[in-house]
Parts: sequence; C-alpha cells; structure tokens
Amino acid sequence: MRLFDHKNRRAEDAVTDAVRNLGVPESELFEFANSDPDLAEKTGFSQYSYWGSTLSVFLKNRGAVALLLVLVILVAFTFIQPLLPGQYEATRIINHPITGMQMSNVQPSLSSVVRTAPAGTKLAITPWENEEWAAVSNVVTTIRARSEFSVTGYLGEWVEASFNGQTGYVRNDFTTNLKLPDNPEKVPYSSRANFPVQLFLSPEDLTYQGDELFIKKDALEIGKDGITAELATEAELRILPTEAPFLFGTNIAGQDLWSMVWSGTRTSLFIGFVVALAEAAVGIFVGVVWGYIRRLDRIMTEIYNVINNIPTTIVLILVAYILRPGISSLIFAMSITGWVGMARFIRNQIVIIRDRDYNLASRCLGTGTFRIITRNLLPYLVSVIMLRMALAVPGAIGSEVFITYIGLGLPVSIPSLGNLITVGRKLVSTSQSYQLIFPTIVLSIVTVSFYIIGNAFADSADPRNHL
Repeated sequence: MRLFDHKNRRAEDAVTDAVRNLGVPESELFEFANSDPDLAEKTGFSQYSYWGSTLSVFLKNRGAVALLLVLVILVAFTFIQPLLPGQYEATRIINHPITGMQMSNVQPSLSSVVRTAPAGTKLAITPWENEEWAAVSNVVTTIRARSEFSVTGYLGEWVEASFNGQTGYVRNDFTTNLKLPDNPEKVPYSSRANFPVQLFLSPEDLTYQGDELFIKKDALEIGKDGITAELATEAELRILPTEAPFLFGTNIAGQDLWSMVWSGTRTSLFIGFVVALAEAAVGIFVGVVWGYIRRLDRIMTEIYNVINNIPTTIVLILVAYILRPGISSLIFAMSITGWVGMARFIRNQIVIIRDRDYNLASRCLGTGTFRIITRNLLPYLVSVIMLRMALAVPGAIGSEVFITYIGLGLPVSIPSLGNLITVGRKLVSTSQSYQLIFPTIVLSIVTVSFYIIGNAFADSADPRNHL
C-alpha cells in the first residue's frame, strides 16, 4: 500500500512539473466537453426486455406454438359450439318423433342422410303432423307371427307376397325364417313366419332399424289416398327431420355425443383452470412466506410433513364422499392439498436466492419485505411457476377423471370428460367403442398440449436462454 502511494505521488509531481515547464496557464490546457444529462442516462439502460425476450424465444419453438394454436382453438370451440346452427343440447335425450323411442347408440356420421332414393321410388307415408317433413317408409303393413300369406314370386333374398288384399315384398333371411316349400320357385303357395314380418312396397328396406325415415315434402307426389307417395326426383332420406348429423354418434340414452364431448371439455377445463389458479395463489404465498421468513421455517416444515404424509388420493376420496357431488366440491377436494407441492418448490427456490448480494443490499437500504419479494425474488421464479401451473391443469383433469371413474365424481347430469370416459370404457370391446375414443382423443390433446407448452414456456422464461 505504501509503495502504491509513493508511486502515485511521484506521478502527480511529474505531471505538475511538466505543466510548469510548458509555460502555459493550467486553465488553457483543458476544456469542458458538452454533455446532455438525458443522453448520458441512456448509457445506463439496456434494450433488453424480459417478457419480449421470453416471447421471442418461445416463438422459435414451432412445435409448442402449433400446439398452443391447437389448444386455443379447442378451448374457443368449446364456447362457440353451442352457438352454431343445428346443434343439439348436451343433456337432451333425442327421441324418434314417430315411435318416441330413444335414438340410442347411433353410429357417428358426417350426415343425417341414411340413403338416397331415386325418382319413382314408391313410399308409404306415416301420419305425422309437420309442414316441412314427411315420415316415410316402404312398409305397407306388418304381418303377425304365424299368419299365412301368399307367395306370388321368389326373388332369393326377397319374396313377392300378398296379404289381406295388399301386395308387396317380404324379406327372406334368418330374421324372418320363412316357411317355404322344397322348390320355392314354383308359385303361388302359402307361407308363414314364426316372427312378425313386414310387407314392403319394393324389395328394399327404406327404414332405419325398423323406424321411419324423413324426407322433405316438396320431393313427394302424394297419392289420392294420402298414404302412398312417389318420389318426383331423387331425394335424401334422413334419420330424423333435421339436417344436423350425429358427428360423434349418440350414447345409450340417446344424447348427442358431439355436444356432450364439447360440453364435458368445457366443464373439465374450467375445473382444471380454477384448481391451477387456486394451487398457484395459495402455494406461491405460503412458499414465499415459508422460505423468506426464517423463524417460520420450522413450524411450516412440520405442517408440510403432516399434510404431505396423507395420501392425496385418500383426501380426494374422503372430501368427494363427504361433500355433495358437484363442480365446487370437486374443485375444493383437489385444491385442499394441491398447493403443498407448489409451496415446497417455491420455498426451496427462495432459500437458494434470499441471501444473495442484491437482496442483502436491499435489506441494508431499508427496502420493505413485500418489495423485496415482488421485485427481487418472484421474477426469478416465473418460469417454474408457469411450468407447474401448466402441468396443474391436465393434472386436475386427470384427478377429475379418476374420481368419476370410482363413482365419486360429478353426477351424470353434468357432462365432463371423466363421465364420458367412465361410460365409454365399458363399451371398449363393442361396436359403441366410439363413445370412449372421442373423449379420450380430446383429453389426450389437452394433456399433451399443456405439458409441451408448459415446458417450452419455462425454458423461454429462463433468462439464461435469452440473448
């Protein structure tokens, strides 16, 4: 230190002697440079923007951006779908307007058209009051079991028959089990069936599972009897008097699965978002207090150990069993312990950074605790908080599916992905497996999208990944 001071004094003396030897006044050796305080301040600022850089890095991940668009479209469509024309209510049981029977287990289709009939097709009109639509089939009458009728022609899969003065065609297959002679082509002869059979106008079945189809009245030329008609042009015969198809089919109760899936998705996403926000709000607050205030660390740790040692599944089952089944009780059951993991994680992160130099400097300068937490601590945790919130949404939906699966979830009257999957799993090996496939696809899209988007955003929010 003494050597440094000695050299410094020698340097100052040398400069002073040099100035004196020049013979020029000291005031003329230097001049003041012009300065602008505003321009000088700019050197203290950077063009760096945390959120701008985060967005820039995230947009470079094309896969995550694509999934984000898919997720946004899916969420938006859950609210738009009920407003679209030709949509069925999710909980409405759809009945056949003539028979009153539920339209159960109708297969998925892009159209409500069952078949297209050519011009000249003869049809029988079923009495039904509607100004626009007519209920039609080609069934003349139903022949009771073991009633005899006359066969006037043999066509293989069909026979031409006459019954009570009415002529038509009877199906000849295992469902009717007609009693025919050894040589059925030698007509006429009498026949009968062990089961009721239908007498058709033409050798084809223009019905849907035995029920009438529907056609626009302007395509018909109705006979004088008001019962028979003929198609004036080629026309489409529909399963119901509507142009709205069952895109996802119907369930056993006759409800439109398309509407139920989107209504159920809306319900499950609402539960997921509310649970994620509740877990974040409670978890962040408790975690910050737990990690920053040292004297609370021990008691908070003990409370955490007690809660964490109780299986979450047991808590979900008990709360769901005690409370009345519903959306609010399900959200409460999931939130009551869901914040624990977030709180522990935030606490661990706070302990790591609470004693760094900039926090010590803030405390020495008298900065309040709230300002230190909001300005010095939480900004460093944005990435991990967003990741855990993104994962909490599909986690809550998965819990809802599980609780409903064991019979303690939402009532059947409230469509949800859990309800739909619970019902569909029972039909996985049947022709109605579509009742499991469609809600499972939607659930998979939501789960995978939130997981990938959450990880991508967490990486983007990390300042170390910013340029």
